[in-house]
Amino acid sequence: MRQVIVAANWKMNTTPADAGELARTIAARTREPGVIRVICPPYVCLSAVRHALVDDDLLAPDGIAVAVGAQNVHHEPAGAYTGEIAASMLAGLATWVIVGHSERRRDAGETDELIGRKLRAARAAGLRTILCVGEQLDEREAGRAEAVVDAQVRGCLAGAELGSLGVEDGLPWLTIAYEPVWAIGTGRTARGSDAAAMADAIRRTLAALGIPNGGEGVPVLYGGSVTSGSIGEFLAEPAIDGALVGGASLKPDEMAGIVARAGLTAAARRATGPGRPLAAPSA
Repeated sequence: MRQVIVAANWKMNTTPADAGELARTIAARTREPGVIRVICPPYVCLSAVRHALVDDDLLAPDGIAVAVGAQNVHHEPAGAYTGEIAASMLAGLATWVIVGHSERRRDAGETDELIGRKLRAARAAGLRTILCVGEQLDEREAGRAEAVVDAQVRGCLAGAELGSLGVEDGLPWLTIAYEPVWAIGTGRTARGSDAAAMADAIRRTLAALGIPNGGEGVPVLYGGSVTSGSIGEFLAEPAIDGALVGGASLKPDEMAGIVARAGLTAAARRATGPGRPLAAPSA
């Protein structure tokens, strides 16, 4: 039984002066059992957010705290890389990290091979990782969406040197976010069935790469301009395990609605899932 995860990507928003209070407000309003909550603020706000979330009153009823994640990480452990942050530098600040976001691919020219090296660095530092993949509009219209995402997953895991990632354990530290680039900030929306089909395709790729259980233990999130109004369509699909939320994650009302819906999915899985669920890594 895969975990249900809602991750908030604040992108280049908030400051250390206001990030902590926003994180506390969101945490207090999203205390749903069975939902792993992750907030990914800008680097300069990591400390403020982490300190703001230590209060036991913000724990979900099942005792799970809101986790903190970074939005990016460098692929080298140290060196002359001005302005960059190594995975080891996140110790004590974050337990999750996003790699391969479409905006990093677009704005920083990140390739699958480079993203794979970041994946390996994050794994070595013990970070749970959200790997983002997704196609452009012209690729979908040409009928190449699944082929593009398949190539991204393969390329990133090849760049990470798959054999060094602990494949035999089923990659319990890995989550994949499917973000159709054409549905991010464009006003266009994907359908739940589109996302579910892609999640199935991603797990076929993982199975082809030799991941135990055919990749069934790897959560797949949807990340394409998710809102409280649209999340239900995606979480109604058994193949989708949550969301990577962008702009809506800065709005407590939106996050409350999204996590509430995710809580229903988590409850349904507990009620109907196998008696012995997959081992879940710590949040």
